[in-house]
Amino acid sequence: MRRAAVAVATTAMAVSLAACGSAKESDGGSDSSDSAAKKGDDIKVGLLLPENQTARYEKFDRPMIEKKVKELTNNKGEVVYNNAKQDPSLQNQQVETMITNKVDVLIIDAVDYKAIAGSVKKAHDAGIKVVAFDRLAEGPIDAYTSFDNVTVGKTQGEALLKALGDKAKDSQIVMMNGSATDPNAAQFKEGAHSVLDGKVKIGREYDTKEWKPENANANMQAAISALGKENIDGVYSANDGMAGGSITALKRAGIANIPVTGQDAELAGVQRIVTGEQYMSVFKSYPKEAETAAEMAVALAKGESLDSIANEKVDSGTTKGIPAVIVPVVSLTQDNIKETVIKDGFYTIDEICTDKYKAACDKIGLK
Repeated sequence: MRRAAVAVATTAMAVSLAACGSAKESDGGSDSSDSAAKKGDDIKVGLLLPENQTARYEKFDRPMIEKKVKELTNNKGEVVYNNAKQDPSLQNQQVETMITNKVDVLIIDAVDYKAIAGSVKKAHDAGIKVVAFDRLAEGPIDAYTSFDNVTVGKTQGEALLKALGDKAKDSQIVMMNGSATDPNAAQFKEGAHSVLDGKVKIGREYDTKEWKPENANANMQAAISALGKENIDGVYSANDGMAGGSITALKRAGIANIPVTGQDAELAGVQRIVTGEQYMSVFKSYPKEAETAAEMAVALAKGESLDSIANEKVDSGTTKGIPAVIVPVVSLTQDNIKETVIKDGFYTIDEICTDKYKAACDKIGLK
């Protein structure tokens, strides 16, 4: 069932992205060894991440990719790292620097999936392979790994409907989507709408600039002012950071005990789930995604085929047949904290259940 869901979501993603692309397309499905000379373990991997507001990038992605590259190259491979801090122009400059430094391969999590396309082509023209990480950037991408983004939105929407129960049809919610410059945000929204539309009233909906919690907070204040605090029964939030910003606005307005969704299983989000302030998050295996990106990058840098790594192909707006690995996701609630973030080593019980949260942890049996 999960494989089927991944296939459906991947197809939906490919169709939606292809629809907004240009007529001129390049083929990302060719054998990577055709245009790259064979190299040994002494490779240089450029890693460009989009921002440092979301905890995952510095806490999980960067160290995991660096570790895996070392493992795959007998400690000879080098990772050169930069963070764009939500600035697409800065990220384009960082690509230029990577080209100048003659990296063998680039792993890019794009701030703006369209704005990065020209820089991806420059890297391609310089003979540098490019792995799109987490977000499917445009341009001549050689490989891609991410999560099943449409299913993420469906998972969030289904959880919100479950929390609202029989009252869903008479309930009104606010939708706090992610940034319009992030293709993943559009896919999360697509998945959520496929579940929520017709089942619950959507009072207000926002595309939140740069995914910032403070922007979500401002949006939520506007929603409360427009709808009235007594008329908001739940919140679809596309990630945990925005959930936190939304919850702060709700609490300030005296609104409590309504379900709020999230994504990324950030520590603060998990702690809000423990207390009941946030209903759920989406748990995503960052180790699997990061390790896959590293495996793809090393193979491409060495001029090896991706056939043993990639099990899917996806299309972007500019490139067809991109070798891809789509990683499945899990709905995280109070009921499965031990089986998800704790079991996978994301956090310990002590990290979650600090003095502030100990009583709430005890209440749900998290000891």
